[in-house]
Amino acid sequence: MSVTGVAGEERHDFTKAESRQIRARSLRLLGSLLRPVRGQVILAMLVVVVSTAAQVAGPALIALGIDRGLPALLNNDWVPLGAAGAVYLVTGVCGALLIAWYTVLAARVSQSVLIDLRKRVFLHTQKLSLEFHESYTSGRIISRQTSDLDAIRELLDSGINQLVQGVLYMLFTAIALFLVDGTSGLVLFGALIPLAVLTRWFQVRSQTLFRQSRVASASLIVHFVETMTGIRAVKAFRKEKRNEKQFGGLVESYRDVNARVIQLFGVFDPGLVLIGNVTVAAVLLVGGFRVVEGDLLIGALLATLLYTRRFFDPVEEMAMFYNSYQSAAAALEKISGVLEERPGVPDPTTPVDLWKAKGTVSFENVQFAYKTDRVVLPHFDLEIPSGQTIALVGSTGAGKSTLAKLMSRFYDPSEGCVLLDGVDLRDLHPKDLRRAIVMVTQEAYLFSGSVAENIAIGKPDASRDEIRAAARAVGADGFISQLPGGYDTDVNKRGGRVSAGQRQLISFARAFLADPAVLILDEATSSLDIPSERLVQEALQTLLSDRTAVIIAHRLSTVAIADRVLVMEHGKIVEDGTPNELIAGTGRFAQLHAAWRDSLV
Repeated sequence: MSVTGVAGEERHDFTKAESRQIRARSLRLLGSLLRPVRGQVILAMLVVVVSTAAQVAGPALIALGIDRGLPALLNNDWVPLGAAGAVYLVTGVCGALLIAWYTVLAARVSQSVLIDLRKRVFLHTQKLSLEFHESYTSGRIISRQTSDLDAIRELLDSGINQLVQGVLYMLFTAIALFLVDGTSGLVLFGALIPLAVLTRWFQVRSQTLFRQSRVASASLIVHFVETMTGIRAVKAFRKEKRNEKQFGGLVESYRDVNARVIQLFGVFDPGLVLIGNVTVAAVLLVGGFRVVEGDLLIGALLATLLYTRRFFDPVEEMAMFYNSYQSAAAALEKISGVLEERPGVPDPTTPVDLWKAKGTVSFENVQFAYKTDRVVLPHFDLEIPSGQTIALVGSTGAGKSTLAKLMSRFYDPSEGCVLLDGVDLRDLHPKDLRRAIVMVTQEAYLFSGSVAENIAIGKPDASRDEIRAAARAVGADGFISQLPGGYDTDVNKRGGRVSAGQRQLISFARAFLADPAVLILDEATSSLDIPSERLVQEALQTLLSDRTAVIIAHRLSTVAIADRVLVMEHGKIVEDGTPNELIAGTGRFAQLHAAWRDSLV
C-alpha cells in the first residue's frame, strides 16, 4: 500500500484497515531484518533475563538481612547477615557485568539491522523504474535515508534496551513482590488498571501525531533539497522571499505537530508519576497497619515499598521509549512502503540472451499512457532498420521523448511491444539491454570524480587510451587536455568545474565508449555552442555510420546527418522521409525548416 496520495503527497490519514495493513507490512520488514541476527537476539535476551533477575533480587535480600540477619546478630550470629550481604554484592556485580555484555550485543544487532536497512533502501530505489522517481521526489528518498533511518537508529540504540529491560524488570519485580507479600502484590495489581487506561489513551492519540510528524519532517527536507538543488533558478528569479515564506510555513507546521506531541506527554508522564506515588502510599498504608498487627515484618515492608517504587521507575523510561517507538514506527512504515514498491519495468524471469545486437528496432501496435491516463502514443507502429540514423522532430508534447524512453525501456508500453532484433525488450536481460541501447539526454549529469572516471562509466574496464580515443572522437579531447589536471581533473559536484557544453561532450564520449548498437540522443546537442555542435556533428557522421541512431532535436542543423526524418504530432508520425525529400515538400517539416532557415538570416 502506498503512503502517498495525489501528486506524490504523503498521507497520514489512514483508515483502520489501512493502518492494520501498514503495521503488518512494517512487521514483515522488521522480521526480515532480524532474521539474519536471530542468534544474537536470542543470546541477548538470555543475558538480559539473567541480569534483570540479579537486579530484582536486591530488595528481597535486604528484607532477608533485616528480618533474619538482625535478630541473629543479637545472638552474635553473623552468618545470616553476612550471607545476605555477600549474595547482594555478588548479584550486583553479576548484574552490572551482564548488562555491559547485553549492551554490546544489542549494539551489534542494531548496527547490523541498520546496515542491512540502509543497503536495502539504496539498492531498491536504484532498481525502481523512472516512473517512481518522477513521482516520488528525491527529497523524500533522502528523508527515508536520513531522518527516518535516524529515528530507527535511536530506537535500536537506546529505546529497545529501555523496553526489554523495563518490561522484564517490571515483570520480575511484580513476581518478587507477590512472593514477598501477596497482599501488597494485589494492591499493585489494582494500580495496573488506571495504568493500562492511561497508556492506551496515549497510544491512540500519539500514533496519528507521530505520523504527521514524519510527514512534516519529510516536507521540510524536500523543500530544502529542492531549494538547494535549484539554487540558480532561485537566484535568477529572486525566489528567496517566497521560499522563505514557504519554508517558514513548513517549520511552523512541524513545530505545531511536535507541540501537540509534547502536550500529550505533558498529560501522560505526570499521570504515570501520580499513579506510582498513589500506589506506593497505598502499599505503605496497608503494610504499616499489618506490621502493627504483626502480620508483616519490617524488612518485608521495606522490600514491598522498594519493589513498588522500582516497578514504576521503568514505566517513566518506557514513556520515553514510546516516544522513540512511535517516531520509529512511523519511519518504518514509510521505509517499508518504499521497499514494497514494485518496479514498473520488472526484470524478466527467463531472460533471452542477446550478446551482440545488430540494432533493428520495431514498435508493434504500441500504445502508451502515463499513470495520469494521459495517452501519449495512441497507436504506434515503426520499423527502424539496423544502421539507420533517424531524426525525430515535432512540437513539444508530440511524444518524441516518450518514444525514446520506451526504446530505452525506462517504461513499458501499455499495449503492444518494442522489439530489438525481433526480441521483446521485456525479455532481454538488463545487462544486454543496457549494453545494446544507450541514451544521451539533454541534462548531462556528471558524477563526483575525475573526467576519465566519468567517461569510463560507458565501459568501466576501459584503458586510458580508449578513454582518450572516445574523447577525441566527439571533439572533447581539446578542452579536457587544457584542464588543470587533464583527464584526472575532478569535475566537482554535478560537473560544476566544466561548462554545460563541455559536460555534454563528456557524456557523448561516455556513450561512444560504450559502443552500443542503438544510440539515442534526446535533445543532446541543445546545450552545445555552435563550434562544439559542429565538432559533434562531424564526429557523429563517422561514429554513427555502423549503428542505429535516433536523434531528437529542435535544432534542425542536427537533422542534416540523418538518413530519415520522422515528424510527430500528438503521438503519431505525420511525415516520414529523407531530409531532402521533406524539405522539398510542403508539409510540416518543410515549414519548420523554412522557419529555422529564416531565423539564421
